[in-house]
Amino acid sequence: MSEETDSPDGNGKVCRVIRIGTRKSQLARIQTDSVGDKLKDLYPHIQLEIVAMSTTGDKILDTALSKIGEKSLFTKELENALERNEVDLVVHSLKDLPTTLPPGFTIGAVLKRESPYDAVVLHPKHAGKTLETLADKSVIGTSSLRRAAQLKKRFPHLEFKDIRGNLNTRLKKLDEKDDFSAIILAAAGLKRMGWEERISQVLEPADCMYAVGQGALAVEVRARDADILEMVSVLHDPETVLRCIAERAFLRHLEGGCSVPVAVHTEVKDSQLYLTGAVYSLDGSDSLKETMQTSVAAEDKSQEAVDEQVQRVGVTASKVPGGAQDRAERLGVDLAVLLLSKGAKEILTVARQLNDAR
Repeated sequence: MSEETDSPDGNGKVCRVIRIGTRKSQLARIQTDSVGDKLKDLYPHIQLEIVAMSTTGDKILDTALSKIGEKSLFTKELENALERNEVDLVVHSLKDLPTTLPPGFTIGAVLKRESPYDAVVLHPKHAGKTLETLADKSVIGTSSLRRAAQLKKRFPHLEFKDIRGNLNTRLKKLDEKDDFSAIILAAAGLKRMGWEERISQVLEPADCMYAVGQGALAVEVRARDADILEMVSVLHDPETVLRCIAERAFLRHLEGGCSVPVAVHTEVKDSQLYLTGAVYSLDGSDSLKETMQTSVAAEDKSQEAVDEQVQRVGVTASKVPGGAQDRAERLGVDLAVLLLSKGAKEILTVARQLNDAR
């Protein structure tokens, strides 16, 4: 097993070798290196090896994500390597991870969230414009049904078309051709790549709420590896954990995924966790949106034993108060129940059928 492999370092000491699995894209490598750097700072004696691989989502570039119908497009190959003990942990964008993980796996760390918002990147010839001021029939590239549904309703003068590929590829398609006036990307990815200057406009929740888990990085491990789980658990950011548990619980209870338009917005203010969730028809004309809140105030520690084996929507966070996690999860479920009672299932069913028929 790789987690027991030791390697002598230059000083004659024995170093533990930890193998980290990642996708091959430049952004995935940057994200993985950032996690590796944090682990090295915390545990100077470990030796890290990065194992990069291609996933189904990386290979199928001529089909919209929502049409492929595979829930773990960007995670399956990485999880296979984890299962075979070829790697000890895997770094993902949390939004790529299904709300139900395969048996034996858990999210051992959810790192502090970068901006969860979406960003507009304009074709250079449209510099200085916004979605509002682009000409009628301007074509906007996005591979996300969630983004398209919200923006079609908000900016009916624009047209939306699928664009696939990693960040580098999509920016190249934007800049070197005249197919798109702008593309919509996650602000977090652009910031991590050092391309923040390409952001023409950050979309506020009033224009476009974000995807579940967007902007957060997750470290997936084998649930039985107590030592690896303990090692990565210090990377958890408590506020991000609570927000993302609520978001994932909401999505799971709706039975949503990338084939239906579901969006969220969360914030923690004065020990209250606020969750706004919404579902949309494909063209955005039909939608349901509600907000609920719950207390995530820390309880008396002596009263609250944390069960390290408990997973909440795939997340194991033994260092975050269990009661607060339970309330965050309940919030997500309760909001989903509320939307379902108002007709969310019908909206999502039609959206799924129309998407399948396209």
